[in-house]
Amino acid sequence: MLFRSEKIDKTLFRLTIAAFLLAIVVVVLGAFTRLVDAGLGCPDWPGCYGHLLWPDEAHEIVKAEAAFPDTPVEADKTWPEMVHRYFAGTLGLLILGIAILSIRRSTQTLTELSQRIPLKLPLFLLVLVIVQAAFGMWTVTLKLWPKIVTAHLMGGFATLSLLWLLGQRLGGQHWHLPNHTIKRLQQIKPLVIIALLVVVVQIMLGGWVSSNYAALACPDVPQCFGQWLPPMDITTGFAVFQDIGPNYLGGQLDNYSRIAIHMAHRIGAITVLVTLLIFGVCLWRTQAAVVRPWVVALWLVLAVQIALGLSNIIWALPLSVAVAHNAVGALLLLIMVSIYYRVYSVKTVD
Repeated sequence: MLFRSEKIDKTLFRLTIAAFLLAIVVVVLGAFTRLVDAGLGCPDWPGCYGHLLWPDEAHEIVKAEAAFPDTPVEADKTWPEMVHRYFAGTLGLLILGIAILSIRRSTQTLTELSQRIPLKLPLFLLVLVIVQAAFGMWTVTLKLWPKIVTAHLMGGFATLSLLWLLGQRLGGQHWHLPNHTIKRLQQIKPLVIIALLVVVVQIMLGGWVSSNYAALACPDVPQCFGQWLPPMDITTGFAVFQDIGPNYLGGQLDNYSRIAIHMAHRIGAITVLVTLLIFGVCLWRTQAAVVRPWVVALWLVLAVQIALGLSNIIWALPLSVAVAHNAVGALLLLIMVSIYYRVYSVKTVD
């Protein structure tokens, strides 16, 4: 049996929280980079036009454009891409440190008064961040292929969520409830999984919208071009087996395909709204005081997220609102992960 001491608990917990906070920055920077069309700001990887940072002097730019004649240097796009890469690289090193600490601690003999140390989760995070690095490279080398961009986005959200989950476990964040309340929670366990999956699928749809530049496919709301069911090409819009194109910057789909993607995301938003309202009501009915603040937080964040989504359409995707939409989507996912963990790890009150 593997245990951890209080000293290692604090070290590992603090390192995990630091990695989690950095992951927030990485996710937001990734959204910003994508929204300012800087995903191909550097045509090579891991450097930028052969530089450790990016070319910013006149002679460096001349040399860079000579080496990459098909991709002239755009200073406003090189730095977001490289800043994102360096923050992501630092996050990878932190996760490596978490994994090493977990492995080292698992080989030590500790007293049975200490809590068990999670080992599988840190190791999975290490594998995930390595895969994320590969997706980051392929995002550039495959020139923003939508499947890779969406997978890279989902990998970022997964990394953020799992770091938060690890922090919850290391910090011993549990609900302590009487047996009769726990029985009520057990009855809604399937709904917890459904609600979490609905949020994950909606985030995935949001990534597909972004990677195919479909956010503005419908300029009005609640209808699309004045129709509840506008003409759309679902087959092409969700052709996940499409060939790798020369360059996906700006997208390659026609507007009928983008409308299909956009409308699917709208339907997904309605599905999330209904599901989380029902889930929140069921959770509220457990009558546990410790549960209700989470329901309130869930509904508040959901309301903000829907307002941001509508604002993106009404004001034609302003950068600040679009970045906030990504960030609040991550927050909604984190709240669902927190509730899921607490429901499945609830302890009987003494």
